Amino acid sequence: MRKKLPIGISDFKRLIDEDCAYVDKTLLIQEVVEKGTSVALIPRMRRFGKTLNLSMLRYFFEKGEEDTSYLFKNFNIWKDEKYRKMQGQYPVIFLSFKDIKYASWEQTFEAMEELVSKEFQRHRYLLEDATLFPEEKEDYLKIIRKEATEALLAASLLRLTEWIHRYHKKLVVVLIDEYDTPAQSAYIGRYYDTAISFLRNFLSGGLKDNSHLERGVLTGILRIAKESIFSGVNNISTFTVLHETFRDKFGLMESEVVKLLEVYGLQSKLPEIRKWYDGYRIGSCGEIYNPWSVLKCIEDGGVIAPYWVNTSDNALMKQLITRGTDDLKADVEELLRGGVVEKTIEEGIVFPDLEIKTDSVWALLLFSGYLTIDAPPSYGTSCKLRIPNIEVAELYKSMILEWFKNSIQEYNYRLLLNSLVTGDIDTFSQIFREFLLSSVSVFDLPAGESEKIYHAFVLGMLIGLKDRYTVKSNRESGFGRYDVMLIPKNPDDLGIIMEFKKIGTFNKMHLETAVLLALKQIEDKHYAQELLDCGVHRILYVGLAFEGKNVLIRHKLKSQISDGLSLKYQ
Repeated sequence: MRKKLPIGISDFKRLIDEDCAYVDKTLLIQEVVEKGTSVALIPRMRRFGKTLNLSMLRYFFEKGEEDTSYLFKNFNIWKDEKYRKMQGQYPVIFLSFKDIKYASWEQTFEAMEELVSKEFQRHRYLLEDATLFPEEKEDYLKIIRKEATEALLAASLLRLTEWIHRYHKKLVVVLIDEYDTPAQSAYIGRYYDTAISFLRNFLSGGLKDNSHLERGVLTGILRIAKESIFSGVNNISTFTVLHETFRDKFGLMESEVVKLLEVYGLQSKLPEIRKWYDGYRIGSCGEIYNPWSVLKCIEDGGVIAPYWVNTSDNALMKQLITRGTDDLKADVEELLRGGVVEKTIEEGIVFPDLEIKTDSVWALLLFSGYLTIDAPPSYGTSCKLRIPNIEVAELYKSMILEWFKNSIQEYNYRLLLNSLVTGDIDTFSQIFREFLLSSVSVFDLPAGESEKIYHAFVLGMLIGLKDRYTVKSNRESGFGRYDVMLIPKNPDDLGIIMEFKKIGTFNKMHLETAVLLALKQIEDKHYAQELLDCGVHRILYVGLAFEGKNVLIRHKLKSQISDGLSLKYQ
């Protein structure tokens, strides 16, 4: 029977009570317990089931007036008597920071006050008992009334665990969802140091050597470096996407997707859904699908669309890549070609380092889900990274397209592309020169730039032709490797080969000489062979010679006629 899809439902009890479709992840409970770590930090990508899983942990562990055991009786965790006996046996503190996204510290502090106040109200039975001393009740009421000082609020997590433990005579389970959201907002809002100082006191106080703590579980997107937020917390273990633990508890496995599609009569959509939403890897576990996109696709009757990337403004990602080095942008071009880049990944993020350390940017892109590991990581070595699927690749392409449209008027951008594919190289050259000069904020070209940054620049520009052309680069054809080739999807259209030459500080060659060498290389290396094999009749050779922001473009048109091949020089 087809059940309602739990789109937008992250409360486990509501999901079960409303008889929604649920992919059984209850063995996460077993893994949390058996891992034996006092505090587990589990960073995962946005909308990969973190909040729902943490809610499930809450309803499993929490001792309350209502019997919630019925929520688990049809799932895997209930098969083990050991865990049946554990259900509903612990007091729980549950906090979610996911909505603390503000532009100023003052707003963030007010939101934290509100959040903590609500959790204290949930446990206000402590006020109705002789458990608390008078001065403790006074502090408790200050927190509920949102009258606490910053110091008292920072100590509130530790204080609440102590008072709950004293009342129940049972150690406390602490669950914190999206713990890193305030830090990310603080970085963007430029009040990072103030926010981190508060969060360090709040979290470290409640987690470090806390004798009232049974165990803690935190989720988020990133692991903020220990020295930034968990200073001195030695009892915390982090399980990022590079680790084996919890590898199959977030996201959907292919077997789970297949079952869902069978239930909703969409089995035929699997190949397309795999291309768009599969491709993530956690530890040694591959073929992990984005759950949000899969469920939205099923809800829409199998319509393929970029569901996940449209749920966020992706502002930080765009900002970091836009301001990144020429090598970073060239690496993004390699990724867009379906390639793999090898990078050293630091599991702990220090947000200010994002502006000065490229390795931190790669880590952010990986842990945020914009990249994935290509193979199980070997500790102590670098990771091979790739774009996981079409959905994410389309985001990169649209982002780059947006940069170029912003550099010149969209009309001129379209004219630029149209003049290239129609062979009007005079118009193309004129607009391209203006384009290169106006794009300094997008692709910074310092004096010592490498040739590959021009390569990345041109490939980014050509994304606007993806509907009519297959764009390839650095591929073998004839007797060498061409820089860029545009293969028309209609063989009657113009095929294009582009070759770049760069004049540097120690290269005294003139632009004219360099551009003629580029054209000669296309001919001598027979780069046109791949286009000829595709049945393309007209082929345009384009040479581009660069010196800083200056560019000279020359071209030749190769036409295939009935009595052989001829070259028209233009």
